[in-house]
Amino acid sequence: MTVVHHPEDARILHRQIRALVDAGHEVTYAAPYTARGVMARSWVNGVDLPRAAERKRLSAVRAARKVFKRMRDQVDLVVVHDPELLLAVVGVRKRPPVVWDVHEDTPATLSLKPWLPAFLRPPVRFLARMLEGTAERHLHLLLAETAYAGRFHQAHLVVPNETWVPDDVTPPGDDRIVYLGWLSEARGVRDAIEVARLLQPYRVAVELIGYADPQSRPALNAAVAEGVLEWRDFMPNDEALKRLDGALAGLSLLHDEPNYRHSMPTKIVEYMAHGIPVITTPSPRAVELVERYDSGLVVPWADPKAVAQAVLFLRDDVRERHAQGARGYAAARANHHWPNSARRFVSQLEAWAGVKS
Repeated sequence: MTVVHHPEDARILHRQIRALVDAGHEVTYAAPYTARGVMARSWVNGVDLPRAAERKRLSAVRAARKVFKRMRDQVDLVVVHDPELLLAVVGVRKRPPVVWDVHEDTPATLSLKPWLPAFLRPPVRFLARMLEGTAERHLHLLLAETAYAGRFHQAHLVVPNETWVPDDVTPPGDDRIVYLGWLSEARGVRDAIEVARLLQPYRVAVELIGYADPQSRPALNAAVAEGVLEWRDFMPNDEALKRLDGALAGLSLLHDEPNYRHSMPTKIVEYMAHGIPVITTPSPRAVELVERYDSGLVVPWADPKAVAQAVLFLRDDVRERHAQGARGYAAARANHHWPNSARRFVSQLEAWAGVKS
């Protein structure tokens, strides 16, 4: 169940649910299909839910609670993917085992929500911590990052945000850079737009793929209208990943925010998996990955000129560009291929549900 994430969310649908279906399990996927304008995939049983957005969340939680109560006798296990949905499941009697898949550092993300007034952030942060404690006492937990373990008292299985790594890839090209993921101020959307302007004279195209928050859309629409860049908005993960093939490099321009300091940007692993160099700001986990495998370049925070220079360096040095792409691909294939974690994920859910594969 999710009321926050897009029904085509890469972690939920294309990794976790696909792994369960491939293992022979039947999956009902409750998500905001109508609100997002998409249909459920043929290999899941789709249940439509409202979307929780900005301050409009309670109606979605109430609807999810009704679905949960209606279906609790029909399923062996429930996985929820939003902190809001803890309110939909806690306190319901005679329920099946419930798993909370912890995607992010919930209290830390509050500073990134412009719709939440500053004076409300401390009390909401306190309530989020209390809700996490309640969830740990009454539910099963999965963590997307090892760094999240410090927020909890017990040990929990980490199911990292890895990706499907293809059997072979196209070498990186020399005339297009890509960004794949959510677009927002804190994720460097304005920096990416400025990079596109700087690269225009050099005929290097910039392609952004991903949903943009309401605050970023005007600037993106203006840049597209000017012919500065191409923005493809949200694309299903299996389609979006194809756009990485043959790019010059992939961008990760996160700002220095608390929620990003201990998180691995999934897009970096996806760039490596498709054999293209990474250009990233110095968030600690990103630097660790890129430097360990020598699979890209690190640029300063909020510095479009440095990003453009890194792009042109890779464009002009074919050997280094291909070498970085090849090293990243080999590392992703060996260490970050989703099927390696999928087996542990499925086995753990089977154990909690008391069923056998």
